[in-house]
Amino acid sequence: MTLHIDLHAIVANWQALSAKAPGARAAAVVKADAYGLGAATVAPALYQAGARDFFVALAIEGQALRPHLPDDARINVLSGHMEGADLTGLVPVLNSPEQFFRDRAMRPGKPFAIQLDTGMNRLGMEAAEWSVIRAEALAAMPDFIMSHLACADEPDHPANAMQLAAFHAMTKGCDVPRSLAATGGILLGPDYHFDLVRPGIGLYGALPFADARPVLRLSLPVIQTRLVQPGEFVGYGATWTADAPRRIATVAAGYADGILRSISSKGASLYAAGTACPLVGRVSMDLMTVDVTDLADVPPELDLICPAQPVDRLAELAGTIGYEILTSLGHRYHRTWR
Repeated sequence: MTLHIDLHAIVANWQALSAKAPGARAAAVVKADAYGLGAATVAPALYQAGARDFFVALAIEGQALRPHLPDDARINVLSGHMEGADLTGLVPVLNSPEQFFRDRAMRPGKPFAIQLDTGMNRLGMEAAEWSVIRAEALAAMPDFIMSHLACADEPDHPANAMQLAAFHAMTKGCDVPRSLAATGGILLGPDYHFDLVRPGIGLYGALPFADARPVLRLSLPVIQTRLVQPGEFVGYGATWTADAPRRIATVAAGYADGILRSISSKGASLYAAGTACPLVGRVSMDLMTVDVTDLADVPPELDLICPAQPVDRLAELAGTIGYEILTSLGHRYHRTWR
């Protein structure tokens, strides 16, 4: 099982998104192990391309990444200062007055950032909380102030303009760098760019960055093939029955590897040099079964993610989003880097 990852494409996507916000500094979001692709390899490649600001979700992710980046790379922790977290060499993005006072008491003089809630109601200080500590927080000189858009992948959604207005109102007069846009926000245009943009999913070749270069090919080994006669079934639950003699390949991967069971019987295929081989029966823990009748020769590997079936197409078949497909990819894959 091999994940072929194109580092050049990831860098090119970062550069393309950076170019869409020329007045802002471009960070790189590498949380969840760079969306499943390997932060220890992805982040240094982006550093070499010019990125200096990186975002992770948890302090433990930041500590795992810290040895792989030079000291001038800033690793920002979106969950902020959680009790017991080791923030050595990291920048917590403080989400509440409680986090702010904890951080200033335990890390006086150390860098920090602030997150404001502009309507998503997930993380960040609400307007009333912020107004109480604003002066003290600004006097401590945060690295930046950020918020996060809930509906940036829907350009016409009224929540975008509402959150933009709220962010302006809450940060008016703050002489501190500001950040509102992740990938979708970058694509909304310059009103959303401010001083720092945070491209994430777009780096990895998925929507909403429709112009992204493909980053990933997932190749899965064929264990064996068999001839299935009319009336015989394949897989758990006997959900697929042959209507004619069919050659079926058993492939070594399943939902333990992040291939969602929900793609079963939804029209997904594996591919041999561009030729579709329909997935038949249910995806099980370690195995899938594929109809290879139309192939003259069955190759040793078939591709599940490839140009013919990119991440977002597979996500559509699974009833989910590209984020979940990428971050579900397991650790049993051998990762190769171009």
